[in-house]
Amino acid sequence: MQHTYIFIFSIWMSLFHPFFISLTEMRYNPASQKMEIAQKIFWDDLEVALGNEFEEKVDFLKPKDKAKLESQLKTYLLKHNQIWVNGKLLTLNYLGYEVEEDAAWFYLESYQAETPKTVEMKNTILLEDFDGQQNIVHVYFQSKSPRSMLLGKGEEKGKVEF
Repeated sequence: MQHTYIFIFSIWMSLFHPFFISLTEMRYNPASQKMEIAQKIFWDDLEVALGNEFEEKVDFLKPKDKAKLESQLKTYLLKHNQIWVNGKLLTLNYLGYEVEEDAAWFYLESYQAETPKTVEMKNTILLEDFDGQQNIVHVYFQSKSPRSMLLGKGEEKGKVEF
């Protein structure tokens, strides 16, 4: 019976109370000595954020000017993501994106970084645009299971240790 209530509540929440979430996966690549970052963001939420950031309507799936959209994405993602390895701020490079149904994967990488003992991330993706936005961060290093952080308004920055 309890499972029925949980199921009904879950359906009600998904229909009447939208949730706002992004997923970030980071991996340290020992061969290149770079942090590789993939972020999954719902593209319709990102349209709202880009529209607010650049004060114009943004059509993510059918942009009038694809180069302009790429520039806006790069500016937005680099502004709203900061990563420190062993206390040192990394410079990030925007690589591009690919669309996957109702979301898109965005790819970033750092310039060379030390082998991580600690990884900190400040992630403010969509926080200014949606109440309740949560940004999940998984950091993979030397194991199959990640160290994770849940970031949001008031807790934009987190740290994991290896």
